[in-house]
Amino acid sequence: MSVQLDPALKVAEFLLQIKAVKLSPKKPFTWASGWKSPIYCDNRKTLSYPAVRTYIRQQFVHIVNSEFGRPDMIAGVATGGIAHGALVAHDLGLPFIYVRSGSKDHGLKNQVEGDLTVGRSVVVVEDLVSTGGSSLNAVQALRDEGLDVKGMVSIFTYGFDQARDAFADAKVKLHSLTNYSVLLDQALRSDYITEKDVVSLNEWRKDPAGWDVVKA
Repeated sequence: MSVQLDPALKVAEFLLQIKAVKLSPKKPFTWASGWKSPIYCDNRKTLSYPAVRTYIRQQFVHIVNSEFGRPDMIAGVATGGIAHGALVAHDLGLPFIYVRSGSKDHGLKNQVEGDLTVGRSVVVVEDLVSTGGSSLNAVQALRDEGLDVKGMVSIFTYGFDQARDAFADAKVKLHSLTNYSVLLDQALRSDYITEKDVVSLNEWRKDPAGWDVVKA
């Protein structure tokens, strides 16, 4: 008999299997912010795998129903949250809108796209939460349109203190399908990384801006 993984571990397993998440503590990646990072996350890859995107959709729908109740609309955050948000909205039979990273510089200059007259309450779908800045920018854009943001769901979060504090200050409930700690647990289980790697990876999460790959 096969053992069913906890949903958070299952999502982490999927992300590692399809290489949506890559861990490289010895040869780190460089983020746009300039941070050296032992992890790179591209959750857009999940859309290329029907079984993965279906599982993610099902888990999102479960969280929306159990944690927020039925909203009037689902909103996706550009770009990674748009497709997943549309899938969730379709499953729930709800209207869908999406939020750009900024207002267009032409036409109606919208930041929020879709029919905003079909409801007032909304749950936001995001693919990745890092520092929380872009995610909360989307929340503010929705609030500026007079919408009631019930909360946000994401595929993955790094769990930075900065993001936790920012979401608390903005009074936004965040529920992620999986997180950095669970990902490391699953990576260790599957021999993707070693115990020594875990130490280095945890050090990075404590201080990503000051993390030193040589010392780690």
